[in-house]
Amino acid sequence: MRRFWIDTDTASDDAVAILMALRWPDVRVEGISVVAGNVPLPQGTLNALYTAELCGSDVPVYQGLARPLLREPHTAEFFHGPDGMSGMTCTPRRGPEARHAVEAIIETCRAAPGEITLVTLGPLSNIATALLREPALSEWVNQCYVMGGAACAVGNITPAAEYNIWCDPEAARIVFRSGMRIMMVGWEHCRGEANLNEAEMAMVRGFDTPYADFALDCNQSALNASREWLSDPGLGLPDPATMAIALDPASVCAASGTT
Repeated sequence: MRRFWIDTDTASDDAVAILMALRWPDVRVEGISVVAGNVPLPQGTLNALYTAELCGSDVPVYQGLARPLLREPHTAEFFHGPDGMSGMTCTPRRGPEARHAVEAIIETCRAAPGEITLVTLGPLSNIATALLREPALSEWVNQCYVMGGAACAVGNITPAAEYNIWCDPEAARIVFRSGMRIMMVGWEHCRGEANLNEAEMAMVRGFDTPYADFALDCNQSALNASREWLSDPGLGLPDPATMAIALDPASVCAASGTT
């Protein structure tokens, strides 16, 4: 059984990525840490808890940093909707753990060096803070998959910058210079032909499961923004693309070395 830790600023595509990991047969998600990003920290926490509940999982959810390391926070409700979930108003039955996310990340990885796969779906504020407190974390993590950046492609916030890196570039600098084994999955990998088109979304809806409906319903605002703001043909899912690579690296490329 592979052991994952997910760090997320839970909005719509994050939720789908979390669902994927919680439903994957040979993966146990040890914890979910929430960071401010797409939505403020309390809302991102609610979204993560609701997604876990939908999957029948009691995975612990921890709250982390409520803002970037040095900069003012900039949320993305304009893209993901007022609650980050296209207005679904997620109301989970349980709350987050009392322990701070940074402490939980460090202790989980310290207790299982070389066993934890880290998947980051939001700004890297939590991970950078954990590295500043415990530099050995970079050696304890087996592999880190980072949804972030836009290599040789236009960004989704500025012509050069992808949101997760732009939101907290100081944190990104710390993480990428830490020596941790990192695979960066850039925003460009979900653009254009990589979007879910109408036929593919109809196929997903045709699965007729709560998971399929949830994946599409929570991303309705993102779909509208992709078409109207980005002029993409369908629904781009950067966080699920990153999670897919983490879950099945052989389906894309060998996940080895530091990027």
